[in-house]
Amino acid sequence: MKCLKSSSQDLRELFDRNISVRYIAEYLTSFDGEASASQIHEFMAARDYDVVGVRRQGQVVGYVNRKDLTDGLLADHTIGFSESDLIDEADPLVEVFVSMRHSPRLFVRMLGQVGGIVTRGDLQKAPVRMWLFGLTTLVEMQLLRIIRDNYPNECWRKCLSEKRLNAAEQVLAERRQRNEAIDVVDCLQFCDKRDIILKNTELRKAIGIESAKAGDRLLSDLERLRNSLAHAQDIVADNLPRVVDLAEQAELLLLRCEQLCAEK
Repeated sequence: MKCLKSSSQDLRELFDRNISVRYIAEYLTSFDGEASASQIHEFMAARDYDVVGVRRQGQVVGYVNRKDLTDGLLADHTIGFSESDLIDEADPLVEVFVSMRHSPRLFVRMLGQVGGIVTRGDLQKAPVRMWLFGLTTLVEMQLLRIIRDNYPNECWRKCLSEKRLNAAEQVLAERRQRNEAIDVVDCLQFCDKRDIILKNTELRKAIGIESAKAGDRLLSDLERLRNSLAHAQDIVADNLPRVVDLAEQAELLLLRCEQLCAEK
């Protein structure tokens, strides 16, 4: 089987070059610093805003948190932007995703001025989901390639239970009824490919997985992420750091799989 034409680098370049943070950013609502803090609090509560921008002489110079707006003016509660709070609208989406591992929000500079905001909720949008789904799909494709390369004559069968083999055979029969030119290995599920790879110590270590336990956690988490993406489920609620870790680990795993391919 030839090496896959789609690689982790191809995917990264596609998003780095073509999809920037502007595709998920929202407009930052802002008010003059002389506005009443209590009135802006009411405005924010009605719209469930956590922060709004604060303007001085027409430019956004900072922001306020809704919970801080008890009395006085917005200017009394303004928090100035630090460089770590800011990103440019042209910054690659993937870099912003990683930057939000520990940040609830980032403010977006547009034409040199702050005018947008990205929150963790924005990471649920289609561009981020497409990138993550691409990563998990490439992982599964690489696992299949490795199985094909290292288990001739379907000798991978010994690694699966009779129940899992029967499930694959059933899928094969259904797909052949639709005249799809495939074999049974194409009908293995993500979990089957995971188990086959992890039971081969040499292969497991060749792709940088030191222990079967660590590999099981990584690949099982990637499978759950893939399923959540496929079914439009929440992927970041209370779990963004782990999703960021998974994305980074998936990219590293793909590189090692591709190196293994190059050695063949």
